[in-house]
Amino acid sequence: MNRLTSLIALSLALVAVPLAAQTAPQAPSPETPPKLIVAISVDQFSADLFAEYRNHFTGGFARLLTGDVFPAGYQSHAATETCPGHSTILTGFRPARTGIIANTWYNLKSPLADKVIYCAEDESVPGSTHDAYTVTDQHLLVPTLGERMKAANPASRTVSVAGKDRAAVMMGGHKAALDEIWWWDGKAFVSYAGRKAPEIVTRTNALVNARIAEAQPAFEVPDFCVPHDRAIPIGGGKTVGAGHFEREAGNRAKFRASPEFDNAILALGAGMVREMKLGQGPATDIIDIGASATDYIGHTYGTEGAEMCIQLANLDHSLGELFDQLDQTGVDYLVVLTADHGGHDLPERNREHAAPTAVRIDPAFTTKAVSDSVAAKLKLPGQVLFGDSGSGDLWIDPRLSKPQHDAVLAEALKIYRANPQVAAAFSGAEIAASPEPSGPPETWPLIMRAKASYNPRVSGDIVVALKPRVMPIADPTHGYVATHGSFWDYDRRVPILFWRKGMTGFEQPLSVETVDIVPTLAAAIHLPLSAPLPDGRCLDLDGGVASTCP
Repeated sequence: MNRLTSLIALSLALVAVPLAAQTAPQAPSPETPPKLIVAISVDQFSADLFAEYRNHFTGGFARLLTGDVFPAGYQSHAATETCPGHSTILTGFRPARTGIIANTWYNLKSPLADKVIYCAEDESVPGSTHDAYTVTDQHLLVPTLGERMKAANPASRTVSVAGKDRAAVMMGGHKAALDEIWWWDGKAFVSYAGRKAPEIVTRTNALVNARIAEAQPAFEVPDFCVPHDRAIPIGGGKTVGAGHFEREAGNRAKFRASPEFDNAILALGAGMVREMKLGQGPATDIIDIGASATDYIGHTYGTEGAEMCIQLANLDHSLGELFDQLDQTGVDYLVVLTADHGGHDLPERNREHAAPTAVRIDPAFTTKAVSDSVAAKLKLPGQVLFGDSGSGDLWIDPRLSKPQHDAVLAEALKIYRANPQVAAAFSGAEIAASPEPSGPPETWPLIMRAKASYNPRVSGDIVVALKPRVMPIADPTHGYVATHGSFWDYDRRVPILFWRKGMTGFEQPLSVETVDIVPTLAAAIHLPLSAPLPDGRCLDLDGGVASTCP
């Protein structure tokens, strides 16, 4: 029993399983709704990573590969970040309609001193900041599948657990419809104020904190990971690519960016199923699980080193443990696994791997620098343009007069469009006037990708797309070395995998979208969808001539 197995086993051993529920589940009738939906998001699990490692999977991913496999799923919008991506998975709406257009955005009219608003931040709390906030669901404008299930049948139970608050909230939905919601805050799994922790949360927190308090030796490097096990210099004497997740006692940051973190999250999810007897009541229940470690590992080490390879090997094992535990309950469950976005490897390694155009963003190309240039040209005082990392959404100071605003807009667009690292720059008005997204997502022009995550209530006055393979982190020697968030398919494409015992599996290589998940699951549980109707469509999960869609 390795370290990962021990944590999930110890956590679940404390939850008694009725003997009657330990018989192997029978293959369901295709017409019978499953009793439990298990929706899993693996943060930053790109379609590229799935394709690279799928032949090496032997655990949970291997089981999912016997189901319905959509290797070209799309988070089709431009804002390929955690919060927008998670907001699509269990709502069926693109970010333009969920209202979650980024992880953070600027509200320059906010009474708060900090004008940067976090997607799950309660702005009504005095003194709130985007990194010291009270969690809220108020920015999510649409219902989740769990909310629809609860509205149709109050006996349905809805549970959300994740390594990030924004994943738990955006997949779980509004707290009034949730039976349980728990996320990791850096020290423990927590929830909204006033919620009593179930015993499984208390036990898991104790186990996890005991583990963090102990130093952890290096993880074993699987044979297929050995070719990835090579240090890549990134400057300042720093290297990545040959890390094996050794951790000194008490190091919470290293715990979070390691396979240990996902195992704790999956253990809590499995424990919730067991303790609450999900799937054993009169109605279909749903639990969503946000596995967050892959994202922290991708940011910290990149996507193509030994670290990511070890992570995916261990996640495969842990998912197998999770499914084995679910099997033991005897519940007929339907799994969907996808991701909130993809990811991009560090350019230093990309260049070694036959991608010579991979570069880091020019350190002089910042929003502040463009703002200063525009202000000087127009003889305006102070900062006139606000945003992060030189790309994405940018906001013009709302205190400017309309002629000043228009002049700033025109000059800023001129500067961005002339920059050799910029693929396109659009005004908000241009995006708003452009056609609605339609057709296969890989064929969408850049402005349509921007439209899919543009909400005029909160989006920027300008949206900037960097060219492919431009990493918007100028200096990798302090903090993260790689990220996502681009308009390009390495950040947009994610796998979408469905599995249920007895189903006839198939693989469909053509593109689908994450917004298709909700109509598909709703059809599987015979739940009619009323207004507001999702952006997605139902995917037929029957491998034969029959259809699971209405």
